[in-house]
Amino acid sequence: MESNFAARRTEDIALDLLKFVASQANVSKPTGSTGFGVTPASKPDDQVSHLLELYARCREAVEAPGASK
Repeated sequence: MESNFAARRTEDIALDLLKFVASQANVSKPTGSTGFGVTPASKPDDQVSHLLELYARCREAVEAPGASK
């Protein structure tokens, strides 16, 4: 049961990291028409794919043993 708890905790941490990165990068938020910033809105399927890729990268970062040492 302990390993199940640890795995769930890792997933929660990765999800929190995803939320933080997505909010800082303005992912899935419309941009103004000032001529600066991200290209026009992509398709919802593309946005979902990018978020899933980002989540996978967040999990890798959280699960990496000793990466911060």
